[in-house]
This record gives sequence, structure tokens and C-alpha cells, in this order.
Amino acid sequence: MEKMGNSSETVSFVLAAYGNIGELKYLYFIIILIWYLSICVANTVLIVVIRVDRRLHEPMYILLCNLCVNEINASTSLYPLLLSQMFSDSHEVTVPWCFLQMCCMYTCAPAEFCSLAAMAYDRYISICHPFSYDIIMNTERVSLLIMFVWVYSFLSFILSFSFIFSLKFCRNIIHNAYCDHQLMIRLSCSVPIQSFISNISFLLLSVFIPFSLISVSYLKILRVCRKTSKENKQKAVTTCTPQIVSVSNLFVGCIFYFIDFKYVVSQVPDEVRIILPMYVLIFQPMLTPFMYGFNLPKIRQSYQRFLFKRK
Repeated sequence: MEKMGNSSETVSFVLAAYGNIGELKYLYFIIILIWYLSICVANTVLIVVIRVDRRLHEPMYILLCNLCVNEINASTSLYPLLLSQMFSDSHEVTVPWCFLQMCCMYTCAPAEFCSLAAMAYDRYISICHPFSYDIIMNTERVSLLIMFVWVYSFLSFILSFSFIFSLKFCRNIIHNAYCDHQLMIRLSCSVPIQSFISNISFLLLSVFIPFSLISVSYLKILRVCRKTSKENKQKAVTTCTPQIVSVSNLFVGCIFYFIDFKYVVSQVPDEVRIILPMYVLIFQPMLTPFMYGFNLPKIRQSYQRFLFKRK
């Protein structure tokens, strides 16, 4: 280990997960590039469809646009770095760029949960208080709700991980494909007590609180749906299914992220151990536009008009 006095000389981290992939780098580059472009195109098309079709200028779809923007942001925080590292011999990333990636990724994570919480609240008002919906979910309130999602997400990152910016690093080898905060903390000259507190704080602010709001909203929706007609139940299921699938998929991703496979299962291949923590950033950004595009009738009809009936 380097001396404490040399820790300030750390100007870059080495992402050791890439190793020597040889000629496979061309195949990996093409696969990652196609997947990243597909995510951007799918989410952008959904945003454009909602923007162009005035019949979709409703709070639910405006909130969905915000979710799609977050999917693009989250993907952009990961995939360009992966693509650039495919043809790098040293696999080095400067410290500022590492911090920037960490900031983007851990701001997008709570933004995802908070956006789904906002959409769950919208569904709760729509189904449980339909006569007050236009008053409660007006344009100004939706705009404030979206602003709150991003401010809250950024503050949750700052409150949880800002101490990392002042750490001194005695090592610079990150055994991952991106700048993971837990691995970065392990490279510091002394692991601070804040490292444990920060994880608890981030889980509380980014996952537990938004998920609690989502759960309360859907429990109230379920209670109301039990007393309504079969038609209203079907309508509620149609509009709520994509959000339930999204939340479930996020939790699967969180489990994969927080489990350290190196210690839990010794036989897990290195490739699996590297890919599974990125599960959310691989599948969630593509799941969102397809789940909402194919399950919500209004968006599905707008897709057809936009893609097939425009002259």
C-alpha cells in the first residue's frame, strides 16, 4: 500500500473488470452500442409521441415523460464509459470523471423510485378521488412534483455520498466495469465510519421512503377497487400494471446490486458478478417504454398513429 503522503497523487482509477478481452472487444462494443442506442430511441420515441399527441397531455403521461428522461440519463451515465473502455489499453478513468459518473448514477437511482412514487400518487388520485383529480393534479402541481423529484434525488445523493469527494486514496484499482462507490471507499487510505451510515441513509432516502409512498398508494387503490365494478377494476389493473412491474424489476436489480457474489457464492463466474450489479441499468431503461407503450391503450393507439399513419 502506498504511503499516506502519496495518496494525493492519485489522479485516476483503473477499471480492472475489463481485463484482456482481446478480439471480443469489437463484438462487445457493437452489442453495447446497439443496446444503448435502442434505449435512447425507444424512450425518445415515447417522449415524442406524448409531446405530439395533445390527447396525451395529461399528468400521468407527463410524469411518464419524466421517467423516460431519467432512463436516458441513467443509461448515459453508464454506457458511454463502457464503450470508451472497450478500446482502451489502460482502462483508466480520471478521478473527476469517476466522481461525475457516480453522481449521475446515484442521482438517477432515487429519481427512478421517486418518479414511480409520483406516478403511483397520480393513479391514487385518479382512481380514489376522480372528481377532484383535475383540481389536485393540475399542470402547475405536476411541474412542482417533477421538480421535487429531481431536487430530492440530488439532495439524497449529496447527503449520502458527499464525504467521498474529500477522501484520500492509497490505491486506484477498481474491480468493476464502472465507478462503484462501495469499491471506491475501499480504496481510501482509511475507511471512514460514514461509509456504513451513507449506505443506510441512501437506502432510506432513495428506496424505503419512495417505496413506502408507492405501497400506501396501491393499498388504497386496492381497497377502492374491491368495492367498484368489474370494468373499473380492469381499468385500474391496466393503468397500474406497468408501474407494478417497474417497481418489482427495480427491487430485483437492488438485490443483485447489494449482494456481494464474491462472498455469497464462490462458484459465480466473474462475468456474472460484474453484470448482475448492472442489471437495473441494463433492463430497466428498456422495460419502461415497452411496458407503458404496449400496456396503456392511449399510448398504444398514439404509437400506431405516429409510426404508421403519418404521411
